[in-house]
Formats: sequence, C-alpha cells, structure tokens
Amino acid sequence: MINIKTFRELALSLPDTEEMPHFDLISFRVKKRIFATFHEKHNRAMLKLPLPEQSVFCKYDNKIFFPVPGAWGKGGATFVDMKKVKKDIFMEALKLAYDGVVAKQKKKM
Repeated sequence: MINIKTFRELALSLPDTEEMPHFDLISFRVKKRIFATFHEKHNRAMLKLPLPEQSVFCKYDNKIFFPVPGAWGKGGATFVDMKKVKKDIFMEALKLAYDGVVAKQKKKM
C-alpha cells in the first residue's frame, strides 16, 4: 500500500516536479503540466501514461491499473489503486507518466 506521504515523496523526487492543487485533488506537475493526481477519497492515483504503456500496465493487473472512464482514459489517463500497487511497480509507472509529459514539452520547443 502506498499512502499520500509516500506518493508525494516519490513524485517530488523527479526533477522540477511541483505539487499544486487541482480542483479538490492534489496534482504533481513538471513545467506546469500535470503527470499525476491523487484522489484521497478513493485512495487512488491518476497517471498520464502513454497509450502503449497504459495497455501494458492494465494487462499486468486490471484491478490495480485501469483506464479512467471516457475520453480521458482513451488518452492515457490511468487510475492506480494505491492499496494494492507495489512501490517499485508504481514508481515505474509514475516515471513513465513524468517522462511522457517531459517529452511532449520538448516536442513543442
């Protein structure tokens, strides 16, 4: 199980990451772009994964990783059940979400 304290530590360990509110959620951003949010009420995270990686994680265990319903999920937004995910697997997914946002920013430059 990963709690908010551990999630925060992992997210903020990535370069240039900031924690900011996003409506009623906690968000983690790099250069003002969200790569992860924490949904305290349901004890789950949302990670913005590239679609191929979303597919791999959801196939790994669809009770831990599952697309956000609707268009957001079809774009890579993926929920993670923080009660069930192992820290090393979560960190791998978190890093992919972070790297995906950084790569998109570099393309815009």
